[in-house]
Amino acid sequence: MKIIVGLGNPGNEYAKTRHNVGFMLIDALAEHLNISLWKDKFNAQIAEGRIGAEKVLLVKPQTYMNNSGEAVGPLMRWYKVNPEDIIVAHDDMDIPAGTIRIRKKGSSGGHNGIKSLISHVGSENFARVRLGIGRPLPGWSVVNHVLAPFPQEDKTAVDEAIKYLIPAIECIITDGIDIAMNKYNPKKQKKHKAKKEEGELNG
Repeated sequence: MKIIVGLGNPGNEYAKTRHNVGFMLIDALAEHLNISLWKDKFNAQIAEGRIGAEKVLLVKPQTYMNNSGEAVGPLMRWYKVNPEDIIVAHDDMDIPAGTIRIRKKGSSGGHNGIKSLISHVGSENFARVRLGIGRPLPGWSVVNHVLAPFPQEDKTAVDEAIKYLIPAIECIITDGIDIAMNKYNPKKQKKHKAKKEEGELNG
């Protein structure tokens, strides 16, 4: 089994905010997989389905962002999965809105939701699917930025990124994180293209 977690804040007032792109991705994935039966367990909304031959658990913690690990840690132990079997989708201010990055593991990078997960999971060895939300506008605080809705231009880019990430997550499940990173990370694609062109020039 794999656990796919989207980070966000519960409640309608947060539903369309930048901080909730993790929830948005999980909802889009659920729709893609025709999963509609959600239930509450360990301070989270969860739903079960399959990607290929693998059973997957979709998770939306209901603890608010900064305490996300309080939901994911107990679920990990209940379903007896390892940290390496967890995939976490979350917002990232360090990359432009609509940009994506897939990582195999790593530190929290200052993201409080990831910090909570690392604390409660007991490891940094879980995959990250990062959706860019861009930096705050001049004069805006971080809190105001992440809890505001996307302007239309950014929303369009984020919606496209979410569509792009659905097959990327399926690839992580079916083929592994390394293949998914090489196939779907934009920077990896550019490096691969540059190496290919260099090889053709030298050939």
